[in-house]
Amino acid sequence: MAKSKPLKSSAKPKAANPKIDKASVTGRTSAPPIEIGIADASRATISEGLNRVLADTFTLYLNTHNFHWNVTGPLFNSLHNMFMEQYTEMWNATDSIAERVRALGFRAVGSYADYSRLSRVKDAPTEPIKALDMVRVLVIGHQTICVTLREVLKTADAAGDDPTVDMLTQRLTIHEQYAWMLRTLLEE
Repeated sequence: MAKSKPLKSSAKPKAANPKIDKASVTGRTSAPPIEIGIADASRATISEGLNRVLADTFTLYLNTHNFHWNVTGPLFNSLHNMFMEQYTEMWNATDSIAERVRALGFRAVGSYADYSRLSRVKDAPTEPIKALDMVRVLVIGHQTICVTLREVLKTADAAGDDPTVDMLTQRLTIHEQYAWMLRTLLEE
């Protein structure tokens, strides 16, 4: 049986990626513009929203950590542990949120002044409060951040920013679940 020879094509195979002109990247002192398929104005609006989410998350994290340290009474052990689980998760989330802002090309806020100005979540009372009052404060905080998340999610979805939509959907699921778990502690 004779071996068949591969057919020769006169067409040149297309390169996987077009070549970058060396002159356009060498000797430059700045990064290329951000061109990721999302308009500059949309990236700016989404980043502003994500900074609000970051401020809400950090404020709620801080309130939860505060309550972890200061909870007293018969529910101490269960609330102490629940608060630790929740504040740890929120602390880790702040990094993902801030890095998404940076990936979109904007500054992630990071000062108490910024958080105070941008957060809809209220600071915990400065005076000690009872354990179930702590739970009420946290329920309100989680519900508040859910509202912010939904607003920013709509903006990101309209702009076709799938990574932000995915992240915000995950955040929304977590905060709704935390609000529910905390609310059940307040039911008679």
